Amino acid sequence: MLPSGPATLMFVAALGTVCWAVYYLAKNRARVQRVLIIGGGSLAQEVVAEMQARPWLRQQLVGHIEDDASSSLVGCPWLGSLAEIDRIVAETKPDRVIVALALPRGRLPFNSLLALRLRGVLIQDGADVYERLTGKVPIEALTPTSLLFGPECRDFQLDLLLARLVSVPVAALTLVLLLPLLVLIALAIKIESPGPILFVQDRVGRKGRRFRLVKFRTMSPAKGITSLWERDNQTRLTRVGRCLRRVRLDELPQLLNIVKGDMDLVGPRPHPVTNVPLFTLIMRNSSECGARIPYYALRSMVRPGLTGWAQVRYHYANDLEEEVEKMRYDLYYIKHRSAWLDLRILFETIGVVLRGPQLAPRAAAVKPAPPPRPPVPALRLAGDESGGAAGAPPRRDATRPHPAPAAALQGGKS
Repeated sequence: MLPSGPATLMFVAALGTVCWAVYYLAKNRARVQRVLIIGGGSLAQEVVAEMQARPWLRQQLVGHIEDDASSSLVGCPWLGSLAEIDRIVAETKPDRVIVALALPRGRLPFNSLLALRLRGVLIQDGADVYERLTGKVPIEALTPTSLLFGPECRDFQLDLLLARLVSVPVAALTLVLLLPLLVLIALAIKIESPGPILFVQDRVGRKGRRFRLVKFRTMSPAKGITSLWERDNQTRLTRVGRCLRRVRLDELPQLLNIVKGDMDLVGPRPHPVTNVPLFTLIMRNSSECGARIPYYALRSMVRPGLTGWAQVRYHYANDLEEEVEKMRYDLYYIKHRSAWLDLRILFETIGVVLRGPQLAPRAAAVKPAPPPRPPVPALRLAGDESGGAAGAPPRRDATRPHPAPAAALQGGKS
């Protein structure tokens, strides 16, 4: 029996509110959201491709607006120029508008967008949408102001202190607990192939400081010039090394680097010292934003890590284009770094160790054919565990940073 008086009214009101909330959520979940894109460049195409690869989001792309009538987004028709936005909005009735212009300042129809915002239409930045969908930063959309005023340039002192307070004791305890396993791995490496047990290489850490990174050797010593990329060194991988790489156990000696203060448990992987000038040159912004931005320097804001966001979301880089792709994940980590993200990366790393690496899904949508670009000169690579090499030129498309001229590299997977 229900209570009488005011209590009954309160109970009925609460029940009615819950029922209405459930109905509202169910109705909006079942409703397809209409999305209008402003822009027709590479960022707009990337956003469209990622949205099309996720049909469970229940979003319908009604089209895109761009002054250039020849702009083409696969699966998202051109509807008109920016000057026609009021007519297009009245015809398409979008629920969301995603702004993905290459050079938005001075081109955006602010009055029209503000009117839409006041009517309840969600206005979103294309770069932010891309980050939430993919977990990586669209490098071609970076602007100087986004680096000057963005959260990725905030003070990391407290984050760095917390990382050290966690990383050092965890690394020291792990070294003690795994000592028998480390001894067995060292014996297996020594028995299977001649050469040193450890591979030692100069790497670049926080603020550009050099340190000696150590890991278990996974390849037979090189007899001459070989390629930098892992795919070209499959014949040099030892049986023990192949097993170690599959579950990332070859990285365990880097716990010593963590205890020494060179690294943390989580962070971008450190690059070889001699690779830095080339990566600094290559990993700059594309011409779409009108400026070349040395965003590679952002990696030095934090200590490198034993594992990182790029390591659990992507595979080993096999050319310079894939190195740039991993940089997108590194920048996302730096921009959104938090204790919760570090914890998530550690749990996902445990999953990689237990079940093997799971490659990050790529957008299923077909992208338009890029315009032809001049070939990239072959890279002359100095020796390392990969032996040093002349690497094959990477493939390029319009959404990637410009290729660099030939330069010296020192190899070593990261």
